[in-house]
Amino acid sequence: MPRVDQLLRATARAEANHFWFRGFRWFIAPMIERALAGRPAPRILDCGCGTGANLAFLDRYGVNYGFDLSEVGLYIARAAGRTRVARASVTAVPFPSGVFDLVTSFDVLYSLQSADERQAVAEMFRVTRPGGFALVNVAALDVLRGNHSVLSREVRRYSRAGLRRLVAAAGFEIVRLTYTNVSLFVPMLAVRSVQRMWGLAREEHAEGEITVPVAPVNAALSGALWLESLWLSRFDNPAGTSLLCLARKPA
Repeated sequence: MPRVDQLLRATARAEANHFWFRGFRWFIAPMIERALAGRPAPRILDCGCGTGANLAFLDRYGVNYGFDLSEVGLYIARAAGRTRVARASVTAVPFPSGVFDLVTSFDVLYSLQSADERQAVAEMFRVTRPGGFALVNVAALDVLRGNHSVLSREVRRYSRAGLRRLVAAAGFEIVRLTYTNVSLFVPMLAVRSVQRMWGLAREEHAEGEITVPVAPVNAALSGALWLESLWLSRFDNPAGTSLLCLARKPA
């Protein structure tokens, strides 16, 4: 089985309960609500939907669609009842121009080569309705590269300035750009610094990076991220393990 498919199967096992996925959903909810406020029956597109779990979350906000290159990811999505999914590349989005109120890309861009990265954001801009929004999440800061980077096949990690340039170059106006997971920054920096010092794991040995921790640890980290989500409802983080960007296509 290709490693990317193994990653998706591991993700499917973890994303319902893992503290990181819980925090991620808490972080993006206010931004989605801001983007779709006052829009009747909004249309949402998730570019690189993986196992479709985020589509289930997006259901509460509008009519959503998704696509991914992985047959395994789409199989998992369809088995869970996700019907509006297709097999396609983020560099050639299979939808008409200007039809979506919100277009999302969650932890996809950092695994693309530079030309494909730029094309993917250009495609997001193309399919977004004038006055609509894009919501992008990526891995942040090169100092946090570690075994998880091997597992997710990171080509790069982003700084705030780097993500701003990428999104703005496609034509979007930045509405909000903040680091997230600052609660995890110091312990993750320590762990991943040691991982780099010892040498990063081989891909087949890195799957432990996405397993759910024991219940007390998972609960404690979930609580920390929930508290952080309250902070992020009003303020930006100066650092963190991920970057979250809400951008608008000019009307």
